[in-house]
Amino acid sequence: MLSALRARSDADTAAQALHEASRSAEFDALTRLPNRVLLLDRLAQAISSAKRRGARSALLFLDLNNFKQINDTLGHATGDQVLKLAAARLASSVRAADTVSRHGGDEFVILLAEVGAASDAVVIAEKLSAALGAPSQVADQVIRLTASIGISLYPDDGQDAATLIDRADAAMYRAKRLGLRSLVSQHEDRASEPGLSTTTLPSLRQPLTAYLEAQSVHERQVAQLQEANENLVLAALTAQQLQAAAEKAQARQMEVLTVVAHELRSPLAPIRNAAALLARGRADEPLLHRVQGVIERQVAHMARLVGDLLDVSRVQAGKLRLERQVVDMADLIDEAVLSSRPAMDARLQHLSVFVPSCSLAVDGDTVRLAQVLCNLLDNASKYTQVGGEIGLSVMAAEDVIVMTVSDNGIGITAEALPRIFEPFVQDKHAIGFSGTGLGIGLTVVRELVEAHGGSVVASSAGSGFGSQFVVTLPSIGR
Repeated sequence: MLSALRARSDADTAAQALHEASRSAEFDALTRLPNRVLLLDRLAQAISSAKRRGARSALLFLDLNNFKQINDTLGHATGDQVLKLAAARLASSVRAADTVSRHGGDEFVILLAEVGAASDAVVIAEKLSAALGAPSQVADQVIRLTASIGISLYPDDGQDAATLIDRADAAMYRAKRLGLRSLVSQHEDRASEPGLSTTTLPSLRQPLTAYLEAQSVHERQVAQLQEANENLVLAALTAQQLQAAAEKAQARQMEVLTVVAHELRSPLAPIRNAAALLARGRADEPLLHRVQGVIERQVAHMARLVGDLLDVSRVQAGKLRLERQVVDMADLIDEAVLSSRPAMDARLQHLSVFVPSCSLAVDGDTVRLAQVLCNLLDNASKYTQVGGEIGLSVMAAEDVIVMTVSDNGIGITAEALPRIFEPFVQDKHAIGFSGTGLGIGLTVVRELVEAHGGSVVASSAGSGFGSQFVVTLPSIGR
């Protein structure tokens, strides 16, 4: 009994060994794919079947491009890993009825048992190329495989296995020689078919890339791209800001031109009317005096507008010149008050003045300093309601004279106050209140005061709470 069992076990072991030996004879030891022997057997079966059913079979001869470079660079052990990787990807890209075999080295032969047309084999070849082209990391390298593929068809290109393999092999070498992306059919004329004539981009021909180097290059490119994008965004924002500023300046310039044209045109009507009255027959003496007064006032108004514009232009061009001399500010204040009183009287405004009896001498330009005081007093009168209060006080300190012009008029809004001395700036509610002016009177005041080494400061509690302008000038000879 024991002898019988032992004999049975030996027989099973022998059968298993025979089976493994038979299997090893049909499969590649490295990739576990069918080898040439098994492929020939299956190819013969496919030809017989196709012949019986009047069908087509296809044979794809595939050679990995630049595989020698992989072996030489990374060694044969890594080369074997790459071959196993390629084998697995090829096997997963075909149907169960098809056969992927390792023909030897870096060559593979794929049998497509049945295809409807040559284009079906092309589609499968494209799929195989795409599967191989997917990048993968082996050791410290990123590997992206490409292949040259030749195609032969049964019965178009041959009636037996050897002929079909030879013609697929020849087509593969033609594909490799022509530098086509992956595949060439055995027939020359099919090389021009869509899908067969596409070339491989030079950037994709290199099979190896060091992983760390690729990662470093990628990070550097991301940083550069991010920096470029940030710079682009900043440039776009700057361009938008510049454009907005230019558009705002252009709009402001148009507003100024409109105001200037209006201000210069307004006096023309009274002058024209006065000229018409002169043309009416013999004018009596009272009429002549009234007409003369109208013309003189309007001409003076126009002259002042033009003078202010010229002063601003001179300041901006750096051409403002002062005729300096010792000036008694008390005298200038008296002249300025005398000049401003008509406007205040016309509005029934009360003016209070306080001037100390001490010396108020400064080194300055008489005409320009008088212009400063007149502008401030006229400004106070213009933006103070009828019957309002206006004040002018002077204080002499150790080496400065401080003059304050105040009123209980419409005041200055918080939005306009920081820019109240800039050219052509007017508070919106001031435009509605007065309706006249270019917005350059206070600009002239600031520039003239600073030209004398002094300063001017404006303050207001807001709309409806009056305003105050404080001029500080260096004094002499106290």
